[in-house]
Order: sequence, then C-alpha cells, then structure tokens
Amino acid sequence: MPRIEIPVLHTPRLRRRALHGDDLEGFASMHADPEVMRHLGTGQTRTRAESFDMMARMLGQWDLRGYGMFAIEEASTGAFAGRAGILHPLSWPEPELAYGLSRPFWGRGYATEAARAIRDWGFARGLAMASFILPGNDASAAVVRKLGAVHTGSIPLLGLHPERWEHRAR
Repeated sequence: MPRIEIPVLHTPRLRRRALHGDDLEGFASMHADPEVMRHLGTGQTRTRAESFDMMARMLGQWDLRGYGMFAIEEASTGAFAGRAGILHPLSWPEPELAYGLSRPFWGRGYATEAARAIRDWGFARGLAMASFILPGNDASAAVVRKLGAVHTGSIPLLGLHPERWEHRAR
C-alpha cells in the first residue's frame, strides 16, 4: 500500500508535521471550542466524529494534491497547538494558506511562524495561494499582513463572503 509523503517543517519554536491519530483529542477539543471556531469555516463547532472526518479529508488531500494541512506541534513541549497548511477542497476556488490554533497557544506569534514556513514551502513548489478571512477576524488579518499578503476583495465561499488575501512570492 502506498504511503503519503508529508514533510516535516521546523522553525525554532514549532514543528509542522503530518496529522496522526494521537492528535484527535487536541484537534477535536480545538474544533469544539466556540471561541476558536467563530472565525474558522462556517463558524460552527464540530463534534469529535466531525473532527475525525476532517482530519481524514486533510490527510487525503496530501495524496490527491501533493500538499495539505499539517499539525502544529510546540517544539519545546511536543504539545498539539493547532493546524496549518494549504487547504484546497474541490469546491475551493484556489489553494488557501489556512491556520487555526487552540486557545492556549494564542498570542504567541505561532500562527505567523507556522504560516510563513508553510507559505515559503508552497512558493518553493510553485504554488499560488490566498487566505480567506471572515470579516471581523482582526487577528488573522494581522497575520496575513505580517506575511505581506494583499487584500483583493471578497469571494463567496461556504455561503459566506470572506476577504481574499493574496500571498505573493517576493
């Protein structure tokens, strides 16, 4: 049976790696938190079973597209801190540089650190990408601004109208 090759990306404080079964509890807990989820997807929390299905889809995307979502692991503790990567379901208009952190890891610059490493990894492979940010998500808009993304308007997605921020290779 073929195995999906998912790289490991290191920065001083974080490790981006494949999602695995041991991440389910942290992943499901993050997706059950209304404060975390109010700016992700449709803004709705997810059950443990829905979180499992989402993990499976995220892993499958690696095989189908050659890129996808990573688990974010805190290097000093090994703790699951969230997820980040290049999300591109069939219904998405283009690859999205996406990220989400569990609340205990907010305010540390981890989203910017994780997204920058993944963005650079994607650019090195010739990928173009944007980030889709729901209006009012000022923290996420600050992350993409730090990465040099350019606001290009909004797009219809999941019945909502997130802002589209285009990432450009420098």
